[in-house]
Amino acid sequence: MSNLKNNDNEETEEDSDKTLKSRRRFLSASAALSGFAVAQNSVGALDNPLTVPQWSKEPGAATNKNPYGQPSSFESDVVRRTRSAPNPPGVGSSLTPLQDLEGIITPGGLHYERHHAGVPQIDPDQHRFVVHGLVSNPKIFTIDDILRLPSVSRIHFLECSGNSGALWSDQPTLASARIPFPVQAIHGLLSCSEWTGVRLSTILEQVGVSKTAKWFLAESADSAGMTRSIPIDKAWDDALVVYAQNGERLRPEQGYPLRLLLPGFEGNTSVKWLRRIKLSTEPFQTREETSKYTDLLPDGKARQFTFVMEAKSVITYPSPGHVLSGPGFYEIRGLAWSGRGYIKRVDVSIDGGLTWKQATLEGPRLSKALQRFRFPWTWSSSPAIIQSRAIDNTGYVQPTREQLVAVRGVNSNYHFNGITRWEVNADGTLKHIV
Repeated sequence: MSNLKNNDNEETEEDSDKTLKSRRRFLSASAALSGFAVAQNSVGALDNPLTVPQWSKEPGAATNKNPYGQPSSFESDVVRRTRSAPNPPGVGSSLTPLQDLEGIITPGGLHYERHHAGVPQIDPDQHRFVVHGLVSNPKIFTIDDILRLPSVSRIHFLECSGNSGALWSDQPTLASARIPFPVQAIHGLLSCSEWTGVRLSTILEQVGVSKTAKWFLAESADSAGMTRSIPIDKAWDDALVVYAQNGERLRPEQGYPLRLLLPGFEGNTSVKWLRRIKLSTEPFQTREETSKYTDLLPDGKARQFTFVMEAKSVITYPSPGHVLSGPGFYEIRGLAWSGRGYIKRVDVSIDGGLTWKQATLEGPRLSKALQRFRFPWTWSSSPAIIQSRAIDNTGYVQPTREQLVAVRGVNSNYHFNGITRWEVNADGTLKHIV
C-alpha cells in the first residue's frame, strides 16, 4: 500500500500546542468551579462517608491463598473471549480485551491466542531445537543451551494477520454475541509484551551460515507442523528466539518452552513451540504461505509474503460497550502501532473525518510496540463519529477502508489496517459503522 497523505485541513503541531494549552486552562478553571459540586455529590451519595466499611473491620484473605496471584473478583469480566464459529478440535483463537486494559503491556493470561492444532504439552527437558540446512556446523540445542547464551529483553506487539479481517466486508459480522465489545471482537487478535530470549543472529553465528542462504524455514513442534519461510535479513535484524514473556517463562499457549518472535511481522510467522530452523536459497512454499495468509487481489493475483503489519490505530475508550453518562468532558484514549517502526503521530477526528486534530502520545515511544494516545473531548450530547489514524516514522499514514479497497478489493481475509469508526448516539451509546 503506498503512502497516503494527510488531509489539507489537519491541525499543525503549533496549533495543537496552543489548543492543548487553552484546554489545560479551561480544565483547570472547570476543576476549580466543579470540585465543590463533585464533593457535595459524593457526600450526598452516602449516609455517612466516614463510616468504616466492613472490609476495613476484618482481616483479608491469607497471603498464601493464591500462590499464583489472581485479579480481583470485581474484574472477572476482563477475560479473553473466543470466536463463536465452530472449528475442528484444537483450531481456533481467543481475543484480548483491549477495551479494558491500561498501558501497553498485555498480561500473560490475556494475550490473544491462535492455534492450528491445539496447545502441545512439551517437556522442556526433552525438547530439542535444530538449526541446519545451508550452514557449516549444524547444531542441536537443548533449552539449557539456549539459556546459556546472551539474553535480551524487548517490548513488541504481536498481531495476527487476520486481525480486523471482518472489516473487509461493508457489512461485517463481528464475531459473536458472546463478545459484547467490538474493540475486542474486531481488533482483539493484538497484544504487546516484554519478550526475553536470544537474538536469532547469535544462534546463527554459532552454526556458520552460508553466503548463499537467503531464506529460512521455521517449524513448530505442534501436530499441525506449522511452518513459515522467512527472509534471512530478518534473522540478522531483530528476530528473537524467546523463552520468557513479561518476566516469566512462556505460557504453553504462547509457545512454551521456545518460540520465534519476528517484531512487526504478521503473527503466524512468529512460530510457537519452535523445533527447527532450516536455511535455504529459496522460500519453501509451505501450506501456510500458499493456500493461507495470502491476499487475493481484484485481478486474480495474490499478494504473497506480506510480512509487515502496517500502521494502525483504534480508539479503545469510549467505544461500543461503553455508555457515556451525559454531556461533558471525556478523554478519548486508544492504541496505535506499526510493524515498520514507531508511531510518530496520531490524529483524532470527532466529525467523521472532516477535520483532524493531533492527539497526545503517552508513555515511551518504542519501535514495533503499542503506543497509547489520548485526546480531550467535550461531548455536547449530539451524535458524533469518532475515529483515529496513525502515522509512523516512515511517513506512512493509516488509510481509510475506501482507500484500501480501491487498491486491494474485498477478497482478502488478512492485513486490514483501515480506520475504524465509532458512532456516538445522543443517548451515550456507541456502535461500529463502516
